[in-house]
Amino acid sequence: MNNHSEPKDLLQDIARFRQALREDLAESILAVQERDPAAHSTAEILLLYSGVHAMTAHRIAHRLHESGHVFSARAVSQFARFVTGIEIHPAAKIGKGFFIDHGTGVVIGETSEIGNSCTIYQGVTLGGTGKETGKRHPTLGDNVMVGAGAKVLGPVKIGSNSKIAAGAVVLTDIPENSTAVGIPAKVVRRDGVRVCDLDQVHIPDPVAQELSAICRRITALEEQLSKKETKK
Repeated sequence: MNNHSEPKDLLQDIARFRQALREDLAESILAVQERDPAAHSTAEILLLYSGVHAMTAHRIAHRLHESGHVFSARAVSQFARFVTGIEIHPAAKIGKGFFIDHGTGVVIGETSEIGNSCTIYQGVTLGGTGKETGKRHPTLGDNVMVGAGAKVLGPVKIGSNSKIAAGAVVLTDIPENSTAVGIPAKVVRRDGVRVCDLDQVHIPDPVAQELSAICRRITALEEQLSKKETKK
């Protein structure tokens, strides 16, 4: 009796997963149509959008990972990375309507969690800092946008309906309905109200800041040395 029921259950599981995969693919196509004015047809999105391909592969890899087929899951994700330039760990949890625009250089870490209807652009990293164990990657709420080249690092939380500017480096939690820019990222707008004058044009240069600090330190040391020589 069990021998007959197990293959039947397996076939039912496969059928359910295929249906879920089709539904997710339809949602991915709809997300592109709604958010990318460059998309001209369903065929174009289905055949030529690397973000859609990467997400379809991730749904398969994630299912394999949850079923205990860790090696097979990583094999699928690495093949997808080779084809699309987008690396998503099979264990990452991603909601519905996720859109990766352009996509090259996107990295999504193992313990990342992404809500529904989120959008990220090329060069985005949802990564760790190398200092944590366990939950060590970001959590994004619903309807979050992360701009090109932005880095969100560590187990930080990005609230729903928030936007991370291109090139920003996020190291702390960002509340809901906020816009964050800069290195490190700071909230410049919340609930539609500007809370800081920093913008994407006037992002501070961390290298220049460090060089300025070094110059000030050198100047201070030279003054101290000059005073000692004067006393002699």
